[in-house]
Amino acid sequence: MFSINLMASPGAGKTSLIEKTLPRLKGKLRVAVIDGDIATSIDSDRAAAAGAQAAIQINTGGDCHLDAIMLRGALDQLDLTQFDLLIVENVGNLVCPASFNLGTQKSILVASIPEGDDKPYKYPGMYRGVDALVINKIDLLPYVPFRMDYFKRGVQILNPGVITFPLSCRTDEGLDAWIEWLIQNVKRVT
Repeated sequence: MFSINLMASPGAGKTSLIEKTLPRLKGKLRVAVIDGDIATSIDSDRAAAAGAQAAIQINTGGDCHLDAIMLRGALDQLDLTQFDLLIVENVGNLVCPASFNLGTQKSILVASIPEGDDKPYKYPGMYRGVDALVINKIDLLPYVPFRMDYFKRGVQILNPGVITFPLSCRTDEGLDAWIEWLIQNVKRVT
């Protein structure tokens, strides 16, 4: 099974990316989703509605990130032999989730245009510690002052050569490359 740790600030589009990803993987991959949040099951409910074969919620009760012990409790609820891909949606936070190794094969950061182009400079630990970067909400570029060159320069300083997926969960632009990357990574481990 291939697994990813999906991290981002609140509202960047982690859950929306999951909702757009799951239908495109239907019939190709068996996917389980574990959602971390301080409270509620809103995100796991959305993942289940989008087609996850299993969706489990972890409520941290105030912790700002998932850790391996929390994840272990959720994994114990799954028969991992039944899945090709595990998506772990971490708690929305740009400060500390990248500092906690969950045992996933890849760590993915979702950044979004409305957050601003200065985030790599302000939160270097998050950008330094990821294997791939999704830049979401690119459909808002004409309406939001966001300098893509400045943003990408900051990313490259911290994480040279990181694979990047500019996309829009609203318009579906760029989603095909993201989906193909997931499928190819699953094929490498299965």
